[in-house]
Amino acid sequence: MKIEELYYMRMQRGRGRMERKRTEEQNQCEKRRLRVCVATCNRADYSKLAPIMFGLKAHPDEFELEVVVLGSHLIDDYGNTFRMIEQDDFDIGSKLHTIVRGEDEAAMVESVGLALVKLPDVLQRLRPDILVVHGDRFDALALATAAALMNIRILHLEGGEVSGTIDDSIRHAISKLAHYHACCTHMAEQHLIAMCEDHSRILLAGCPSYDKLLSSHHREDYMDIIKSWLGDNVGEHDYIVALQHPVTTDIQQSIKIYGLMLDALISFNKRTLILFPNIDAGSKEMVRVMRKKGIEQHTNFRAVKHIPFEQFIQLVCHAGCMIGNSSCGVREAGAFGTPVINLGTRQTGRETGENVLHVRDADTHNKIYHALELQFGKRYPCSKIYGDGSAVPRILKFLRTIDLSEPLQKTFCFPPVKDSISQDIDHILETQSALAVDLGGTNLRVAIVCMRGNIVKKYTQSNPKTFEDRMQLLLKMCADATRDAVCLNCRILGVGVSTGGRVNPQEGVVLHSTKLIQEWSSVDLRTPISDALHLPVWVDNDGNCAALAERKFGHGKGVENFATVITGTGIGGGIIHQNELVHGSTFCAAELGHIMVSLDGPECSCGSSGCIEAYASGMALQREAKRLHDEDLLKVEGMDMKHSEPITAAHLINAARLGNSKADAVLNKASTALGVGIINILHIVNPSLVILSGVLASYYQVPVQRIISERALISAQSIKVVTSDLEEPALLGAASMVLDYATRRIY
Repeated sequence: MKIEELYYMRMQRGRGRMERKRTEEQNQCEKRRLRVCVATCNRADYSKLAPIMFGLKAHPDEFELEVVVLGSHLIDDYGNTFRMIEQDDFDIGSKLHTIVRGEDEAAMVESVGLALVKLPDVLQRLRPDILVVHGDRFDALALATAAALMNIRILHLEGGEVSGTIDDSIRHAISKLAHYHACCTHMAEQHLIAMCEDHSRILLAGCPSYDKLLSSHHREDYMDIIKSWLGDNVGEHDYIVALQHPVTTDIQQSIKIYGLMLDALISFNKRTLILFPNIDAGSKEMVRVMRKKGIEQHTNFRAVKHIPFEQFIQLVCHAGCMIGNSSCGVREAGAFGTPVINLGTRQTGRETGENVLHVRDADTHNKIYHALELQFGKRYPCSKIYGDGSAVPRILKFLRTIDLSEPLQKTFCFPPVKDSISQDIDHILETQSALAVDLGGTNLRVAIVCMRGNIVKKYTQSNPKTFEDRMQLLLKMCADATRDAVCLNCRILGVGVSTGGRVNPQEGVVLHSTKLIQEWSSVDLRTPISDALHLPVWVDNDGNCAALAERKFGHGKGVENFATVITGTGIGGGIIHQNELVHGSTFCAAELGHIMVSLDGPECSCGSSGCIEAYASGMALQREAKRLHDEDLLKVEGMDMKHSEPITAAHLINAARLGNSKADAVLNKASTALGVGIINILHIVNPSLVILSGVLASYYQVPVQRIISERALISAQSIKVVTSDLEEPALLGAASMVLDYATRRIY
């Protein structure tokens, strides 16, 4: 064979290998694209599914999106809302007319049957890898049933929640059919685990609609939107949004409550935007009640079938009140702090923020009218119970991890309760976190703190001298931290603020500040932080925060009664009595530094004399050290002091250790004052433990314990004094307020 022929054959084989490699790479790329079918049944579920659909569409190299539309989307009486999906530039692969009209129980059953007849052809043609189903509607049950029987994997959104009606049964049935779950709240996650779902297939994502509403509700044109729906004479917070649906398990009661609500709204005499009820059994009768009362012609009312979600966000956000039984009232409205009146039992089991007032037994016009008087025009702290605006990135990340080679048959977990809890706790501790703020005299610090008490990330800046600059910096640092928390896989539950001075924790207001923080009296911290971050906010005095930190993470863990004393620049602390923090009637309980131990002692920063702080604080010791230094009585042999070095309490302690009798006398008097003050605490509240915190704690521990054993009542002499092991008590205490109290309110 000639050399040219050999060369030609080798070239051909090389080309063949390259072609095969290119084909294999193309096939791998094809395999990497996950075919996701999103099925939407009505205007409400589309608001939750649309953000996911946009996210999938933005990654065409990873996902192939198919859209199926069915249910009330295709009914003229309910606004033909499929058009808004087309306006969002989504290609609708299939439109299925599945609703049997009648709006009664039989029609709902027939609609499910009709959907089950039509869905197999569509699913067989599309052959999706994953079908995304939302919520608890009867249409969604048909979707999940068809997909499960056709061996198509199902991702169920918002499973595990509890509302109190037939929706619960449908929702939980869909969860049992689904292979994967993206839930909104920690409690929903726990419910799914209790239902024996595989924890590794449950994602705590938050509600996808929050991604859109938190990023777009601060629109400059919100007044134009309000006026377009309600007229030119309506102002912000001066109108009502009403949305009431039938409860299919008690239709007659639903109709009665609906009539009473309309009567109350007519009497209340405020401009009202009222949406038609959904297509559930009983809706036809509710519409008859509305028309019988002339609502569509009433000058105070605007009755509509559908509002685009972006505009609906603005209307709910700026409403004076929302009334009805829609899940929007207990979910989305909380993100804005909009007052909500929830009527009847349809949302009884939902987790809600403090903006929701329940009128479960709404049996009279007067009761509903009184609820309107209580709620209308109020504003509440924004809450993020159902999401933090980052659900879609979490869901997309979760979809990428799905292994299609895994067995399709889902398995259920039936471990003992104790095993289930222990298996789940690591995940809870890693993801649930708090934003902690420490407002000190010198520095402003913000930290992300996880449930274990570990500081995931800390930010420190010099504390500005003016109120405006301080608040601006505080909000910026908190905003930066919340953005970083998403990347760090930390779900922020709320914000805890530790600050000097006297604080009203119920209102989140600094009443009187210490001299170290200028322009810091009568300051509302809760409202601006909550409005900016859409998170619940807790505020307390730094001494109280130190006690809370010990209770959750330190020596006070499991101790029912103890006192924490901070020995630093000043003297402060907090008292835990019967597992609760003591605040007092005017929020000045546990001002331990200002317990008087002498009638004619040195002047204190509070304006009085003879306080513990005037003897034992870092500032008091520094004052005495400077006095001895000025009298040339401080320095002793072996003591290293530079000429330009500022005199501090550390020099006094060092001099005493080296045998300086004058310095030792000062420290002895300071220890005695502190010890006597703590004895007063022991004799008043009788704690079982005293925890010393701060830079001087290690020095004071031994002498204070000795003074207690010498001077306290016999029954108190054995009480132990320990030094804190916590490096950041203020930050940890601020975090503990969130981690302990940011629990879900159950109704």
